[in-house]
Amino acid sequence: MTGKTTRRTVPVKMWSVLLVGLALLGALGAWLTFGRDTAAPCNGLPEDGRVQKSVGADVHPGMSCAALGQAIVKATAAEQGRHSQAQAQAVKDVLFSPGLGYTKNLRIDPALRVPLATVLADYAVDTHEMLAGLDSQYVFKMGPADAPWESSGTYHLAVEHLVFRNVVRAVSQDPQAYAILRLAETRYAAQQLAAVPGDATGAAFSLPPTKNARALGILDGLTDGYARDQAWRTAVHDGLLREPTTQGSYQENPSAYLTATWLQGLRNTPEAELANRLRTQGVDIARAWTQARNTDESTRQDLLAEVDRSALSAYSEAKP
Repeated sequence: MTGKTTRRTVPVKMWSVLLVGLALLGALGAWLTFGRDTAAPCNGLPEDGRVQKSVGADVHPGMSCAALGQAIVKATAAEQGRHSQAQAQAVKDVLFSPGLGYTKNLRIDPALRVPLATVLADYAVDTHEMLAGLDSQYVFKMGPADAPWESSGTYHLAVEHLVFRNVVRAVSQDPQAYAILRLAETRYAAQQLAAVPGDATGAAFSLPPTKNARALGILDGLTDGYARDQAWRTAVHDGLLREPTTQGSYQENPSAYLTATWLQGLRNTPEAELANRLRTQGVDIARAWTQARNTDESTRQDLLAEVDRSALSAYSEAKP
């Protein structure tokens, strides 16, 4: 009986070891394919056929990352304030490249961070909507096979939330790149508030500032880890305050007034308090906006409370 038991046990153990080994090999293969940090030069973009085709002949294997960044900016930049379908598609192809958004623990080559931030800033409308995540059109058309679409004489694009947020977080490791993104979102948020009619009520009045706060809150959450570093905060602070502003009056130029008012408040903020000041940006701009519109105090306080909740919720959602 003992001999039979031994003969049966040995094959079982062998099969167990074999199955465990196969499982480990499968897990290793999955990690190598989907989970490793980006190791290819320039995040593998110069070797990506779709990127080569959409960005243009300037892209080729072996090129420098700095030259690649310049080529991407050149190929996607707006012409007279409008983007073509080919330009928007090029942005999409870059962001969906295997070496970018789908990569776990994504690190973007330092030479590509500012150029990619510049591209996202040039598409401020789309970046704002993808940060806020409230426009259904950007949800229905965010897949890699979904083409850019035309609206108001320019083409727009959408990218899956995971891909977009991974890229924004990785790009923002460079404080200069983050300052570019933050300023673009600030200017666009001010434009959205300036466009609200003076007699607006209900959602027409509350949605723009609440949506602004959500987009800004997502930015805060995505960069929460960097914001704990004093050198990063200092560089962001300096980058934001390089923006030339003209105060003027709200009546003359509402969006410029709101942008300048917020930047002036930031200029008077100690660097140690920068992270907290950024996290209240949605509320700060909404407050300046309601004051300039002479909104009654009760309505203002109700709105600011709603805006604050939107910002805090988004911040918590996007934190790593």
